[in-house]
Amino acid sequence: MNKKQDRSDWKPTRDGYGKGLVELGKANKDVVVLSADLTSSTRANWFKKEFPDRFFSFGIAEQDMMSTAAGFALSGKIPYCCTFGVFASGRAWDQLRVSVSYMDLNVNIGGSHGGVMVGPDGATHQALEEISLMRVIPNMQVVVPCDILEAEKATIAASVTEGPVYIRLGREKTAVITKETDDFKIGKADTLKEGKDLTIIACGTMVYHALVASESLEKDGIDAGVINLHTIKPIDAKAILEAAGKTGAIVTAEEHLIAGGMGSAVAEIIVREKPVPIEMVGIEDRFGESGSPWGLMEHLGLMPEDIVAAAKKVLKRKRS
Repeated sequence: MNKKQDRSDWKPTRDGYGKGLVELGKANKDVVVLSADLTSSTRANWFKKEFPDRFFSFGIAEQDMMSTAAGFALSGKIPYCCTFGVFASGRAWDQLRVSVSYMDLNVNIGGSHGGVMVGPDGATHQALEEISLMRVIPNMQVVVPCDILEAEKATIAASVTEGPVYIRLGREKTAVITKETDDFKIGKADTLKEGKDLTIIACGTMVYHALVASESLEKDGIDAGVINLHTIKPIDAKAILEAAGKTGAIVTAEEHLIAGGMGSAVAEIIVREKPVPIEMVGIEDRFGESGSPWGLMEHLGLMPEDIVAAAKKVLKRKRS
């Protein structure tokens, strides 16, 4: 993939979240939406326009929003909380842990503007840690959709999923790689391409990059499979172990810190059940910075060519 690639038909995953909320609002009167001063940024304004009596704005008070969501859930409602991922996972972590997850309530959190592709907003608004922060909370489920269609399906699926669900969303437009007819189930990985030499396991924006990398590797005679691990928790251990057994080498790719993220979750499965060489593509121990979305992706080593390099490195380890 190069900088001149046509991205005119790409769409942000936050739009899928907004569409999902509207569909839920039409189908179920128990669905309520809570926003923390970022209504348009999270696309919660689409729900607000259609169902103003079921929309609640809390301003810059994420802790209050999460606590109120717990109350809604206890009263039989299905609350969706909307804010930036960095605020949901940071400012309101205690409320999510104690008020929501401890009681295993059906509170669904839309964490928008995840990853470095927030771009110019810089380190304070780039959520690079929230997958790790969320997945360590007992009962919390973590979903990272790869495109707008998957984000909409995840949003709708969360309404009938027992317990809290965190959905990571992005601001920047990304490739649409799934179809409306594709099945989606929280906790079930999607194998996009079978491989023989290694398997690339990716989530979010990096799923498309994994597919591009797989095509590039094919030109070098390397057969790389691709798994869309849209659910980080509960993780699809069966799919991961089958891929490890079949190909004998794994590369993980995520727009997130390597420490504690999706790659770490995959490694936890591999090391206990079927040890094979693993290489991880992600962000090293650092904060983000201001810049253009795609400039930052390249600067931080999150492009298809970085996955290709990791694939060739893991194959050397496999063969040795």
